[in-house]
Amino acid sequence: MRILVLGGTGFLGGHVVERLRARPGVPVLVGGRSPGADVAVDLASGRPESLAKTLASVAPDAVVNCAGATGGDAVTLAEVNARGPAVLCAALREAAPAARLVHLGSAAEYGPGVPDTRTTESAATRPVTPYGATKLAGTVAVAASGLDAVVLRVGNPVGPGAPSSGLPGRTAALLRAAGEDPEAVLRLGDLSAFRDFVDVRDVARAVDLAVAAPGPLPRVLNIGAGQAVPVRDLVRGLARAAGFRGRTEEDTGGSARSAEISWQCSDITAAAEALGWRPSHTLDDALAALWAATAAGTSPRPEGERVP
Repeated sequence: MRILVLGGTGFLGGHVVERLRARPGVPVLVGGRSPGADVAVDLASGRPESLAKTLASVAPDAVVNCAGATGGDAVTLAEVNARGPAVLCAALREAAPAARLVHLGSAAEYGPGVPDTRTTESAATRPVTPYGATKLAGTVAVAASGLDAVVLRVGNPVGPGAPSSGLPGRTAALLRAAGEDPEAVLRLGDLSAFRDFVDVRDVARAVDLAVAAPGPLPRVLNIGAGQAVPVRDLVRGLARAAGFRGRTEEDTGGSARSAEISWQCSDITAAAEALGWRPSHTLDDALAALWAATAAGTSPRPEGERVP
């Protein structure tokens, strides 16, 4: 088996590559625009015909698409999250129609959840942000492609290498800067929302299982912890792991996004049935690993290649 991972230098992609390369005798190639990529790939602006030639030369048995943008303007988000998967599917149909495609989607595609309710894959998709909307467009392109494809809708990933552009990575960076100062103040935004946090290493294991699973898979599978945790608890847990001695100040005025999406929790029953997957790490495990990497000075991985 030969595996091509797109966006393999980002936060999720880096863990996916590490997991897949643990498979004995399985070549794993990284595709993208970064200097360290094994295969030059440009989903955001490249043509399907050009990518098809590249894929034909690589001859992958499986392609994992971890590339994506979580920030930037709407044009950037659309190019990477919506156009990118569409171009990839068109090229795969031409060059490697039998290859399995594992695409990383996002729970943001669902939009607001119902409090005290786990969201199943059959739930209506009502994204309220450009990010969620463009990720949903990418999912639709993959699901309608006719390929042997599955979309893993990932919750809020946490773990070593988390980028500082997200709350876990940003909080870890602030805690490292604060050190042991008992007078330090951690100033953060609204922490009242509930989110489904999943260890990034469990996400990588889900990808590994999806790549190798026999037979066709459901078009969409939720990958999360299956429980909603107050964002405030994540910050407190990370502060405990860091031995933080100062205090936290929270903007209780609320944010527009927290007000719109106050609850997110994924039902992960289908992933257990289709892949035999359940998370093996707790949130405390993820926070301890994140803090250990931060304290050691390990540079956080970027979220993903903005233009893969």
